Amino acid sequence: VQLQASGGGLVQAGDSLSLSCAASGRTVSAYSLGWFRQAPGKEREFVAAISGLGSNTAYADSVKGRFIISRTHATATVYLQMNTLKPADTAVYYCAAGRFGRTLSEYQYWGQGTLVTVSS
Repeated sequence: VQLQASGGGLVQAGDSLSLSCAASGRTVSAYSLGWFRQAPGKEREFVAAISGLGSNTAYADSVKGRFIISRTHATATVYLQMNTLKPADTAVYYCAAGRFGRTLSEYQYWGQGTLVTVSS
């Protein structure tokens, strides 16, 4: 499975931004897809995940109610709609494919990151 993330950029606090991650590979639909982020000097952390069929989702407490994860099977793409962004959301965002969960070890495949910078 190959993953290609895009959509990062520089925004102001309170703005919205949408990230996308195109997945390719024969069995993409069998994998759960997730978003993680890594801020400067910090460890990579879980943001959101969606199951293979899209029936289950999970969010980190820090983004719950502000971020929405979704996926389209036709284009094998996972999205992360980020609303009411805060400076604390500044990080490199990574998409990943693997088993539904909140830990890095549950994901086998990783895309390159896309940088999101939120100014105050």
